[in-house]
Amino acid sequence: MMKFVSLSAVACLMLAAPFSAIGQASPSYPSKVDKELYADSDFRGKAMPKLALEKVLNGSMPDTRGKVILIDFWATWCGPCVRSIPEVNEWKHKFEKDMVIIGLSDEKEEVVSQFMEKTKMEYTVAIDSQKRMSKELGIKGIPHVIVVSADGIVRWQGFPGLAEDKLTTEKLAQIIAASKANVK
Repeated sequence: MMKFVSLSAVACLMLAAPFSAIGQASPSYPSKVDKELYADSDFRGKAMPKLALEKVLNGSMPDTRGKVILIDFWATWCGPCVRSIPEVNEWKHKFEKDMVIIGLSDEKEEVVSQFMEKTKMEYTVAIDSQKRMSKELGIKGIPHVIVVSADGIVRWQGFPGLAEDKLTTEKLAQIIAASKANVK
């Protein structure tokens, strides 16, 4: 006895097949957005420049192995930089198992230390008066942030408050998830 399958049943199976794989896809990094970087060099999708810190001001350099790294180029006199500190503190606590945050200033140690006495900065704060990383990135304006996956590739770069590509908790979670999924 022959059984016939209706054409609509076959069509449903064919349409459903691609969608069953969607739920199993590994997380991906955020798309590269065409935007003003306020830097001469676009490192998105490229290896991070060598991490150059003159001195860590609040503790010691945290272990970055297997973690996402967020480097926030900032200064005590920069209004948007200072206004973002509470949010960066929140990110530090939310993602501390998977992400290291470094606030990097090119100011003098005394200036940053005095600022930190009045302003709670719960993540690693360092100085580099020689501006080594800043020069390599060609940073023209701050705040300037780079987010680097555990494999050493810059996954996000730019002004964190830029409307076209705002750095958000959700975007950081996406980068962390993709980084975890891609680390072998």
